[in-house]
This record gives sequence, C-alpha cells and structure tokens, in this order.
Amino acid sequence: MGGFFGTIKKKSCVADLFYGVDYNSHMGTKRAGMVTQDNGNFIRAIHNIENSYFRSKFEDDLPSFSGCSGIGVISDTDAQPIIISSHLGKFAIVTVAKINNIPELEKELLAKGNHFCEHSNGITNQSELVSMLIIEGKNFVEGIENVYNRIKGSCSILLLTEDGIIAARDKYGRTPVLLGKGKNCYAVSSETCSFPNLGYETEYNLGPGEIVHITADTFTQLRKPGEKMQICSFLWVYYGYPVCEYEGKNVDTMRFDCGLEMGKTDDIEADFVSGIPDSGVGMSLGYAVGKQIPYQRGIVKYTPTWPRSFTPPNQEMRELVAKMKLIPNKSLLKDKKVVFCDDSIVRGTQLRDNVNDLYRYGAKEVHMRISCPPLIYPCKFLNFTASKSDLELITRRTIQKLEGNHDKDLSEYATTNSPKYCRMVDSICKELNITTLKFNPIETLVKSIGLPKECICTHCFDGSSYE
Repeated sequence: MGGFFGTIKKKSCVADLFYGVDYNSHMGTKRAGMVTQDNGNFIRAIHNIENSYFRSKFEDDLPSFSGCSGIGVISDTDAQPIIISSHLGKFAIVTVAKINNIPELEKELLAKGNHFCEHSNGITNQSELVSMLIIEGKNFVEGIENVYNRIKGSCSILLLTEDGIIAARDKYGRTPVLLGKGKNCYAVSSETCSFPNLGYETEYNLGPGEIVHITADTFTQLRKPGEKMQICSFLWVYYGYPVCEYEGKNVDTMRFDCGLEMGKTDDIEADFVSGIPDSGVGMSLGYAVGKQIPYQRGIVKYTPTWPRSFTPPNQEMRELVAKMKLIPNKSLLKDKKVVFCDDSIVRGTQLRDNVNDLYRYGAKEVHMRISCPPLIYPCKFLNFTASKSDLELITRRTIQKLEGNHDKDLSEYATTNSPKYCRMVDSICKELNITTLKFNPIETLVKSIGLPKECICTHCFDGSSYE
C-alpha cells in the first residue's frame, strides 16, 4: 500500500525525517524515497527496498541531506519523490494512491502537450501524473481539487514547497493523514507510531479531502473536509501498526475487541489460543479473554531476519517466504486442540501450508478464527493485495467451484450465515484441512472499529462503497 512522513522544523529536519519515514516501513516493501528543501535547493534519494530495509539503504545518504523541511515515502507502487518546476513554483511530491484510470488521464494530458519522464517497466509513475494534474490549477488547492475530481481510485498527497509542506487527504479519506506537534516543529504522517519517539504528539486528524499548509509554527486549513468518509477498514484488520490510531480508534484495541466478541460466543473446546504473527496476535489476546482459555505462542515469527511483512511479486517465492518466517512450537502443540487467530484469508496458500505444519508438529485439532469477514471483492481503492485476478481470492475460487461462475450470487455469499455463505466457508475449511473455520461478521468488525458503518469502506467484504 504505502505510507508517508514529512516534517518541518526551526533546525535540521534530517534525523526526524529519516526515522519518521522508517516508522512507515510496515506499509510497503518495494521502494522508498526522501527529499529535503534547503533555501530552494531540493535534495533527493530513492532506493529499492525489496531485499533490504529502509534504514540500511538510506544511512549512507544522510550526510548529503540538509534543510529544515522534508518529506519521504514508503511505496508499493512508484519511485518517489518526484521534483517538479512549474508556474506554481518548485515542489516535491509523494503520494499514497491507487489510480485506476491512468491510461485515460495520460492520454488526455499528452494531448494537451504534457510529457512524462518517470516510467518503470513501461508503467507511468502515479506521482508524476498527479503532479501534472496539480499544475493544471491556478494554485495548489485548485490543482489538488483537480486530482480529486479526475482520478478514479484514491490519492493522499504531501507536497514539499519552498515555504512549507502541503498535506492533502484522499477525497473520501480512504487513507489517514495525521499531524503531530513538537517543540517548534510539526510532522505529518500516515501512521501515528512515527510521532512519540521523535517528540511529537498527535495534534490533528485531517478529514476526507481536507488540505492544510504546514510550517514549523502552525498549520493552516486550505480546504475544508468533505462530508463523506470511507476510511479503509483493512487498516485496522491488517496494515496498521498495533500502537497506531485512525480517527481516534486504536488498531490493537480493535483487534482485541474482534477476538473478545468471537471468543464469547464460540462453542468449540480448545486447550489454548495462539495468534498468527503479527496481526493475529491482538485478536488472539482478546479471544483468550472472551473464551476464558490460555493464550500461548503455538507459532512464532523469526524476528531477527523477518521483522516486518515481506511480499515478493512471485507467488512461489511468497509461499516460501511465508513458510520460512513462521516457526511452530512443537512442545506446545503436541496432542493439543488449538485455536489460531489470523487477520484474514486472501489466497489461502500461506494458511494451508501453516496448518499442515501445525499438524506435522503434533496438533490434534486446528481451529481457525479470522478477525474480518471473507474477502469477496478485490479492492478498487488501495493496493492492499497483489492480486491480479478475482480468482486469486480463495472465496472466488470456491464460488467458481460451487456455482461454475465466480461472479454468481456474490451478495448472498457475502451475507453472514446465509446458506451460500455457510456452504462457502465449509468448502474453504475442507480445502485448507482445518478442523473448524469461522470469520467475524461485518457487524462485529464495524462495532470493533467504533465508527459508523457509512464512514468505513467495507467494499472488499460486501461490495459497498462510494465511487
């Protein structure tokens, strides 16, 4: 998906920028970039981080950076930041975006005499395209509104200018943008976990479509937030770091509550509950309280070399990586009935391999409990999976098997406890060789997040959304 960070201070911002961007590393695994501005001079570095970590890639670049303001990004899409000279002035841009109508927009912009320089494997750079839409405006606000009106998908933006940072949250607020205040300084980030250790306190949560201008002393609203919000529910389910908050709602509290609700009503017998690291841990702790059974680490993550998510583009390598980073605890599993909590099931290949390992290490029964509903619809708004086809989703393959058509009766399959829903879940359970399988209903997901249903994007579960 991606995450960004920016800061502006009365003194050098380089250290804060370096560590602030690093605190967004769990949001992406492909590319990263930083840019600072020093008296009109923009200094930039971009690196591939697919086989390394942000800090190790950028440490050697730090002496070349200078200035009191800067922005950076962890990106699963483009090489960023992009630096632009235009009638609006010189600026750098980073985005967290998924733009579904790039070919149409590119064609329109080329017909107007624009050109594109930043291509990777023949694909237009989204951030460069966004910058072209921005400079069609008479000012930055008009330009960003042009982005909101023209793209299909989502886009949150940071602009580094010669007189500050401009932050713009996606039109429907699908991704978060938060401001942190420090002593004589401000920061802006996708993730609040980047604030505390750098001396910032969360000061303000940008609303959907809101635009602000940030200096070291203050921030000024340039565009009021819109009335409709559709923040991605999967941020709480999977992507968000446990200590982060979106719309004032903590990630780990939500996961705990999802597990608590399921544990209270689950009627199976089990010796203990364990979380699939990392995002299943919070749910399993809640489940243990609700079910009143012990929490134990029946499977652990090998953190010395797998401290964060890593998703290679090749499916065979993804399956190998998933296997390598999780180690079952044979001493705890032998002859035990165990509940395992996980965030979601996307393709099912990783979970199937994990389940087989659990049995191989002596587990008597393996009960899977999933914090969210089944993923029925591919995401149109964020890049939270690498799926290229509907049939990469295990739900769609199952519906194809049951119906002969993976698009048939989707609303029925998305309705918790409907006959077709139960048939689908039972089929997935058998395919993955699980003793029992249960998903949290969408009502529990929404209740655990703590926001009104209409403010949360649940498209991947029930097909609903604002376009």
